Amino acid sequence: IDRHPAGLSLFGWRMDILFILDPFDSLKPKKETSIAMMRAAVARGHRVFGCLQGDISLDQGKVTARVTPLELTGELSPWYKAGEVRIEPLSVFDAVLMRKDPPFDMEYVYSTYMLERAVEQGARVYNNPAAIRDHNEKFSITAYPQLTTDVMVTRDPARLREFVARHGEAVLKLLDGMGGASIFRARQDDPNLSVILETMNRFGTRTVMAQRYLPAIAQGDKRILLIDGEVVPHALARIPQAGEARGNMAAGGKPVAQPLSARDEEIARYLGPRLAAKGLFLVGLDVIGDSLTEINVTSPTGFMEITAQTGFDVPDFFIAQLEKRVAADRSAAGA
Repeated sequence: IDRHPAGLSLFGWRMDILFILDPFDSLKPKKETSIAMMRAAVARGHRVFGCLQGDISLDQGKVTARVTPLELTGELSPWYKAGEVRIEPLSVFDAVLMRKDPPFDMEYVYSTYMLERAVEQGARVYNNPAAIRDHNEKFSITAYPQLTTDVMVTRDPARLREFVARHGEAVLKLLDGMGGASIFRARQDDPNLSVILETMNRFGTRTVMAQRYLPAIAQGDKRILLIDGEVVPHALARIPQAGEARGNMAAGGKPVAQPLSARDEEIARYLGPRLAAKGLFLVGLDVIGDSLTEINVTSPTGFMEITAQTGFDVPDFFIAQLEKRVAADRSAAGA
């Protein structure tokens, strides 16, 4: 890779950005946040590359990847043209963006190990791989009880039943769930409560998070984006379908962009600098009513929906923030 010819971007030099993705042809150009990021990067004069999680290797102490230069077509299909695949150290890229969707399984964990080693070798990985690994998207809210509703995390089925009885109804979720999968709304008087607990908890062998049910879900499960600690000024409320307790778009929720409420602002302003200081460059906060319910750090989405509905160009803001972060990190490293 030739390094940073001057004057090729609005930033002052051309960045080479590597995206770690799901299989390229599985991405949907109409709504894929990663593709929106790439388009914004190219529009600002940068070059984009892609690889899969399985393309990353460690050999003779050096972390490398089989990378594909990507030329964006501006079309929906095909959305890219692939250049010649080559093997490069991750440290040659100005930024490496981990955009592989969950599940957060052991293969994902192994990838964070290799990316963490790449950081030690000079790679700039956003979000920081150790921070991703340390911030379970469900459990991490427990560090901020002043921002959440009542929460319990346990393997004890009797305590889960007590929690449901305490509130009359509760939401039960697995700590490794995604996209609204394996989320149950449980009522104290539901004759199927025992079955729900057995299914979720597997008779005391699997940890479950219980949260007080929030009726404000009817107005949407709000996604608030933080980019290097800065708050995107619009939330994306995912409105559940009729008869549905989940607002996730993967579960059929309708995305509606809206201004942040005063409480949304309070939560975002409080968490923004704290999460950025931990190396979490892009974060998606989930808020129902006035309560924080999740802190998403793997591959937050919603860029295209907010941009289309409000005119605030989230992908361009993301790349502008990335430019500033890379410049600061290069300066700190003496590059």
